[in-house]
Amino acid sequence: MADPIKVLLVDDHQVVRRGLRTFLEVQDDIEVVGEASDGAEGVARAEELKPDVVLMDVKMPGMDGVEALRTLRELANPARVLIVTSFTEQRTVVPALRAGAAGYVYKDVDPDALAGAIRSVHAGHILLQPEVAGALLSQEEANSGQGRGGSLTEREREVLGLIADGRSNREIARALVLSEKTVKTHVSNILMKLDLADRTQAALWAVRHGAVG
Repeated sequence: MADPIKVLLVDDHQVVRRGLRTFLEVQDDIEVVGEASDGAEGVARAEELKPDVVLMDVKMPGMDGVEALRTLRELANPARVLIVTSFTEQRTVVPALRAGAAGYVYKDVDPDALAGAIRSVHAGHILLQPEVAGALLSQEEANSGQGRGGSLTEREREVLGLIADGRSNREIARALVLSEKTVKTHVSNILMKLDLADRTQAALWAVRHGAVG
């Protein structure tokens, strides 16, 4: 049996953390390895505990979720961050996604859906609601690398299309009969050529510019 997905809970409300832990402790393949009550503590705990997935609130005192996300990315922490928020406004969720979040769910999410979201982002997928994806697209359009798509090789275009489909590196490697290391190289080249920061922006670029098969 595969090792359980290690999850860190970051939220300033203890009752929320307790509720999330209660949801997750009944899952055989998910293990809550720690908690934090603000962004700064969340960053420190993520560095200490090396979780696979961080469930991160957006609005917290001191360092908020967006700043914590940026810090984790600067530290090259490999944890996938799933935003757990009570806010539905795009102005709240979009900055977190731009900072590197793999997706988001609402705090009243069904327990099974929450577990499914954790498994999904852990597998390398991106969770975006259509309205938020649209907002991201409009904000990224001016700096999205438009016109640079012609510099991609045919193989890089294939990889980009699969990223847009939400495939993980492992799934892309399997689909294209490549090694995961080769896929990682292609992904890095795509981000560099299109001047994009992460897979989320690459997926949005692909949708915007018709690179999805």
